Amino acid sequence: MRRIVLASNNMAKLEELRALLAGLPFEIATQSEYGVPAAEETALTFVENAIIKARNAAENSGLPAIADDSGIEVDALDGAPGVYSARYAGAEATDASNNAKLLAALEGTPDDQRGARFVCVAVYMRHARDPMPRICAGTWPGRILNEPRGMYGFGYDPLFYVPTHHCASAELPPDIKNQISHRARALRQLARVLRRMPDA
Repeated sequence: MRRIVLASNNMAKLEELRALLAGLPFEIATQSEYGVPAAEETALTFVENAIIKARNAAENSGLPAIADDSGIEVDALDGAPGVYSARYAGAEATDASNNAKLLAALEGTPDDQRGARFVCVAVYMRHARDPMPRICAGTWPGRILNEPRGMYGFGYDPLFYVPTHHCASAELPPDIKNQISHRARALRQLARVLRRMPDA
């Protein structure tokens, strides 16, 4: 089994990734297992932030790295929170405070103007100086609810309505979400890339 470091300490994300990449000959560990410091996400795009995180994890662990940068874009807010999704309510933001700020920002906005999408960019780097990072992206369209619903997931899942399943993302069992989410779409592409790479 080839070890790969995930440029995150988010256990929910780790379990999601392990499920999505099941069957590939990789063992995935979080960056905390290798003492990797958190990268400063200073870029203005999902792609650049994902590369920053993957390069940091590869450089500090000496292993190939997978990183993703993801967030939610809301049409009525001109694409915000976007790359700032995790810290929308400030540097010490929690899921609850981010959700509360999003609801406040959309107060009074009609349902037909609450369109949104989750976005995920996943990057694989063979080493810190990899001149050709593998980049895959996925989006998941929906809209923002007026109040949180559901008990699964994390982040903005309680506020994200999934039209195809007529429920909030947080009401979807994890195995269903892992088939249709933005991260699932990006990582399925990445899994296909890794299968074709003999030196992965």
